[in-house]
Amino acid sequence: MRTKRFKKHPKSYSAFYFFAATLFVFVFGFTAMAYADTARKIDASADKVMVRFHEQVKDSKQIAKQAKALLIMPNVVKAGLIIGGEYGRGALRINGKTVDYYNVVSGSIGAQIGGEAKDWVIAFMTDASLKKFRESKGWEAGVDGNVALVTTGGGDSGTSRNADGDIIGYVFDVKGLFADVSFKGAKFSKLNLSE
Repeated sequence: MRTKRFKKHPKSYSAFYFFAATLFVFVFGFTAMAYADTARKIDASADKVMVRFHEQVKDSKQIAKQAKALLIMPNVVKAGLIIGGEYGRGALRINGKTVDYYNVVSGSIGAQIGGEAKDWVIAFMTDASLKKFRESKGWEAGVDGNVALVTTGGGDSGTSRNADGDIIGYVFDVKGLFADVSFKGAKFSKLNLSE
């Protein structure tokens, strides 16, 4: 008696990943709604981030002075269970004043489990890089622009001495289990928020 062997159809994998990704987006999206959802709250959180930025990054004042703009993303949340993702909202500031609000979303599939929250400050050092970011509808790190990464942790203060590029990204005040830090794949979109 012959036993029929069923081949795993590629479409079944695609359907599974699509379903899992869709489920994650809904769950993660509802969780994200608990975070700062008004301009006033985002600005208040951004102010606190800048205090930590100046405390934890040695040359932060110099970078803030030289940068054409700073994108300040408080408490960017990352969570993962096979399928992972990040979400956060923040303010783009020029000369210390907020000009726009943005959210960031990224996703990944792989061996990962846990969660974390961290602060991001992304410094646009040239007019060209800032212009491209502001004119883009869905600016993606690593595709629309490369971000030189600077991290702090373990009691060490960060410094930008080894960072080079038109865009420098700082990650600090990390709270959680993930060890990897990267901006690659992070997609930023402009928000229309009311006070």
